[in-house]
Amino acid sequence: MAHHPAATHSLPLFPLKAVLMPGGVMALRVFEPRYLDMVKRCARKGESFGIALIIDGPEVGGPAHPAEIGTEARIVDFHVQPGGMLGIAVEGERRFAVASTATQSDGLVVAEVRWLPPTPRIEVEPQHGFLVDLLKRMLERAGGPHAYAENACFDDAGWVSCRLGELLPLDADQRLHLLEEDDPSLRLDAVLRWLPQLA
Repeated sequence: MAHHPAATHSLPLFPLKAVLMPGGVMALRVFEPRYLDMVKRCARKGESFGIALIIDGPEVGGPAHPAEIGTEARIVDFHVQPGGMLGIAVEGERRFAVASTATQSDGLVVAEVRWLPPTPRIEVEPQHGFLVDLLKRMLERAGGPHAYAENACFDDAGWVSCRLGELLPLDADQRLHLLEEDDPSLRLDAVLRWLPQLA
């Protein structure tokens, strides 16, 4: 059956003042009832939810206005933290575009989203070689799930751009710019432009 490009899918949102990149892992503390219910439902049914940067509004309490582009989040681990708070780890999967949102009676925002095409696998261009070396050094220091990535990952401009987006001290708008950009080479161009201000 042909996939209609305008088809939308219902996805609960967890708006944050943070950006989840595809392939990235993020730790979350869950304590609001609306999100506890969402996480339990997703865990029980094996479903995902969406993480989108908050453009306007609070992270806790009232409704928040999410960015138009976000990332599907799948729960990969959960544990109870001291004090009884639920901690989860999620992995970023597909990017999505928000077509519309509705707020449920419990305050949970549910979006109709369109899945965006996967980022094309493009070889890292020679002018971006410095960024690959920088990323390798950062991963050696930071550790984590990507510290022992295969060498082939470092040839993939999309993968490299996402990992730099996680590890560099960028602001939320810069991370969102990387997420919104479809062309991984243009993402790396942006990182090169920002580097002098990050030093």
